[in-house]
Amino acid sequence: MDEILPLRGYGRRLYSRGFGLAVVDAGRLQRVMVVGSSSTTLLDLGGMGMEMQLSIAARPEAVSFDPSRTAVMVIDMQNDFGCRGGMFDRAGLDVAPIAHLVQPISRLLEAARRNALLIVYTRQEHNADLSDAGNEDAPHRIKHKRLNIGAAVVAPNGIQSQILVRDTWNTAIIPELEPQPGDAVISKHRYSAFFETSLDTLLRARRINTLIFTGATTSICVESTVRDATFRDYRCIVLRDCTAELIAADTMRSNHEASLLAIELLFGWTAESEAVIDALSRSAKAG
Repeated sequence: MDEILPLRGYGRRLYSRGFGLAVVDAGRLQRVMVVGSSSTTLLDLGGMGMEMQLSIAARPEAVSFDPSRTAVMVIDMQNDFGCRGGMFDRAGLDVAPIAHLVQPISRLLEAARRNALLIVYTRQEHNADLSDAGNEDAPHRIKHKRLNIGAAVVAPNGIQSQILVRDTWNTAIIPELEPQPGDAVISKHRYSAFFETSLDTLLRARRINTLIFTGATTSICVESTVRDATFRDYRCIVLRDCTAELIAADTMRSNHEASLLAIELLFGWTAESEAVIDALSRSAKAG
């Protein structure tokens, strides 16, 4: 049976539709909280506008976000990192942990698009002549030489390509996660998506204050971007089941876990994708 909560003075009614416990602030009845198993929907109906704060279970404590001011970041889910024939695979690394992210990220993106969240993809890629990879003695250039950055290769589909070079098969987004109309794509040439890119300008133009992170790898490009985002006062939520790290993946404590701990302590929050999807679903039903 639906529970109807009248909002006095606003001529509106909110139908909780069996979400669970609904708590209304005393007095002017401007705020309604709808509590679910893994998330809480807090509708702020005060003032002339209408904003929505969704609270989700997270570490080290619950965290809230306004969908209209939140972007989902898809970090470097590209062929070079997550597919056979890409840079990591050619270097002898097991890309399965990154490939396994496709399904949970896809589910998250579906929910985000249904709720009109901004989706931002990043691709790590360089000019064909590597002129944006640093000079010969730059750490970025040196560290990527062992991964054959810029090398000419034949992609699995038989076309000519180059490792970590833009406009090639290698740096294309994994097909199952292909960007859709309205999504933003940021080309970057360092680990952080903020370094010498238009990302900050894009986010501020959209009044974004919260970033939900997915992608690879956790301790390199994801964490680098999270740190730079935190320095710019964005609220960062990293999804544990939508990020992966190959470094030390077979040790007792992986780099993935170490990065998540650092983020939880000093840079933001971590959560599961289902908590975000559930919160978005509940907010859509409440609307």
